[in-house]
Amino acid sequence: MLKKSGFDLWANNYDQSVNLSDEDNSYPFAGYKDILNKIYQDIHYHQDEGSILDIGFGTGILSKKLYDEGYHIYGIDFSPKMIEISKTKMPEAILLEHDFTEGIPEAFKNLKFDFIIMNYAIHHLSELEKLLFLNELLKMINPKGAIYIGDVCFVTTEDFLRCKSEYEKIWDDDEIYIVYDELKKKLNCQHEFHQISHCSGILKLSKY
Repeated sequence: MLKKSGFDLWANNYDQSVNLSDEDNSYPFAGYKDILNKIYQDIHYHQDEGSILDIGFGTGILSKKLYDEGYHIYGIDFSPKMIEISKTKMPEAILLEHDFTEGIPEAFKNLKFDFIIMNYAIHHLSELEKLLFLNELLKMINPKGAIYIGDVCFVTTEDFLRCKSEYEKIWDDDEIYIVYDELKKKLNCQHEFHQISHCSGILKLSKY
C-alpha cells in the first residue's frame, strides 16, 4: 500500500500510469475511464446541479468535469501534491488534506451532499472498516442522494480468485477488494452493482 509520500511522488505521473493500465485492459485499472464516464452520466441523469463530496479525488479528473458544469465540489485527499494539482483545476472547490481511513473530517461531518463519489480508494479499508465507513457516508447524503464507489471489485469470490491468479506477479495483497455477493449481505440500504471490466466495477448505494 502506498503511503502519503508515495502518492506525492506518484502525483505527476498518476494519470499516465492509470491510462496505460486502462488501455492494456489489465489489473488494476482496466475499465477506469468507463467507471468515471458511467458515474458522470448517472449523476447528470439524476441532477444537473448540486453538491458533491469526492473522497480520494487524486488529480481531480472526474470532479473537474463536474466542477466546470456548476456542481459544488468538496474533496478529501491525503496527498498534498494531489491537492495542489487539483486546486489549480478547481480553485473554488473546498479540498481538505485528510486521511479518510481515520474517518470523515470534522469540517464535513455535519454537511449533506447530493452525491458522494469514491474511486480507487475504498480498498484501503478492511471489510469491517468498509461497512462502518459506508454507514457513515449514508448519513451524509440527501434523501434522494447516492454514493458511487468505483474500484477493483468483483461479483463473486470465484471472479476475485480468478483475477488474483492471473495477475499473481503484480497483485497487491495489501489492498482489500470488494466482492459484491459477500458485501451485499451486510448492507442496510438500497444497493446495486455494475461490473465494468474483468477486475473493476461500480457499487451504488442510496437510502431509498
